[in-house]
This record gives sequence, structure tokens and C-alpha cells, in this order.
Amino acid sequence: MDFEQRLRKAIDRGDRRNESREQANRDAQASVEELKSMHMQIRLSLSEHIESCVEKVASHFPGFKYETIIGDKGWGAACWRDDVNLNSGSRRNEYSRLELAIRPFAEYHVVDLASKATIGNKELFKRNYFEKIQEVDETTFKELIDVWVLEYAEQFAARRK
Repeated sequence: MDFEQRLRKAIDRGDRRNESREQANRDAQASVEELKSMHMQIRLSLSEHIESCVEKVASHFPGFKYETIIGDKGWGAACWRDDVNLNSGSRRNEYSRLELAIRPFAEYHVVDLASKATIGNKELFKRNYFEKIQEVDETTFKELIDVWVLEYAEQFAARRK
């Protein structure tokens, strides 16, 4: 085999390697799009559940205001109230808030449930729970949402005067 034939074969091998790399990139991009779609479907289902639970808390405790969370923090809901406590002539604001959200799709390819809870200016909890998108069990997420919301409601009710 002369140099010209070997050169041609080397160029052909390089072209095939380039084509296979481009195909792998197209496949990876397609799978990322599938993951984004799966994340969106799961997020919609879970955020509806969050909204329902948080809205019920707000309706059971007069003074709470309800808000839907949509944006770079995620999708979900929050309820909050700002109370004034007058003690011996001094005034103190006491802030309480419950917030749960599904965070946006990220490079880690997980569904991430984030929660924060504050009662009377004191942080009750700040939690995250996540699973890989392909392994998500929505029932587990919904049960966690229920447990966290119920824990907040119980703690808030116990601290009321």
C-alpha cells in the first residue's frame, strides 16, 4: 500500500470518527430534550399538589396570604403572614411563611423539591429532596409535600396564642 492509499484511509477513518461523534451529540441532545419534557410533566403534577396543600393551610389560619410561585426559584406556592406582637409597650413584628417549590430543570437532571418554613421569625426547617428524573416516584414526592405541610400546620397551631 502506497502513501496515497494510506492517506486516503486515514482521512476516511477521521471522517467516520467525526460522524460518530456528531451522532452521539445528536443522541445526547435528544435525550436531554426527553428529560426536559419528563421534568416538565412531573413539575406540573407536583406543583398542582403543592398549590392545593399550601392554599388549604392559608385558608385554615386567618391572616395568611397565599401566593403562587412561578419563575427562576421554581414552581409551587407559599403562604405567609406578618403579625405585630405588642408586649409591655414594645412592638415586635413576627413573620411566618411556608414555601414549597419544584426547582427548574438543571444540568443534574433531577426533580428537586425545595421547602422553607418560618414561624414567628424562627426558621422551622429548610429542606430539599431530589431524585433522578428517570427514577422519580411522584407518590413519594406527594407524601413528602403532605408531611412537610402538615408539620408546618401543627407547629404553627401549637405556637399560636
